[in-house]
Amino acid sequence: MSDKNKAILCIMISALGFATMSMFVKLAGDLPAIEKSFFRNLVAFFCALFLLNRSGYGFHFQKQNLPYLVIRSTLGTIGIFCNFYSVDHLVLSDANMLNKLSPFFVIIFSYIFLKEKMSPFQAGAVICAFLGSLLIIKPTFASDSLFASGIGLLGGITAGAAYTTVRYLGTKGEKGPVIVLFFSGFSCLVCIPFMIVGYVPMSMGQLICLLLAGVFAAFGQFGITAAYRYAPAKEISIFDYSQIIFSALYSIFLFGDIPDGYSILGYIIIIGMSLLNFLYNNGQLRFLRS
Repeated sequence: MSDKNKAILCIMISALGFATMSMFVKLAGDLPAIEKSFFRNLVAFFCALFLLNRSGYGFHFQKQNLPYLVIRSTLGTIGIFCNFYSVDHLVLSDANMLNKLSPFFVIIFSYIFLKEKMSPFQAGAVICAFLGSLLIIKPTFASDSLFASGIGLLGGITAGAAYTTVRYLGTKGEKGPVIVLFFSGFSCLVCIPFMIVGYVPMSMGQLICLLLAGVFAAFGQFGITAAYRYAPAKEISIFDYSQIIFSALYSIFLFGDIPDGYSILGYIIIIGMSLLNFLYNNGQLRFLRS
């Protein structure tokens, strides 16, 4: 199997892992998003700790990168809170699609903060993806899901900002497991005060669902890390959108939620823009570069 095919397999496994994570978060029922986030990140923390100990690298980071680790962790924590809230209040595939807007926000934030170039084509793709998100959000004051959709969009924005910070930290030599461990530990610490004040008791079944959510989130994280080790993001990122297919299947067969026509059109636009951006980055749309 070629490295590119290995990368595609890994990113598909990652997509299934994250979709299954969201499914278990939704199955956990009516619990605060912060409480769900704590258990999801607790599992990720110990998985990252295990990897660091096994590698012999240990947990240490460059002092000058500490502010950016805090920024990444703060943005990532907000993103997870928003994503879990939207998963609880929206059709599962809608919530995950709004979260999958993050690559487009990475383009925007990388242009603003990292001074990476953005072509007119990429700018157009960002605008079209946002218009596609409006079909999912359906922003009318009569919409019962408007607030949850707005929170889901905010989750996509903060995730994009967090991934931009990860990209910056990567250029400064920080190890992936160190970033994951710092983020997971930070997120757990942020959750603790809220849980002390407003902890909602859970059943054994809910606890098992949250722990399984953490396990599958770890699968997703390890899968995507392995994928980008085998091939550059521009060659494989489009396959990450298979998560929406898995989420839609979970929505239909487990929860009986069927996305409406506007949402499906929004999916098509966003995935279509992602596909075009993928082809553009791989030099297969050369006429657009001229």
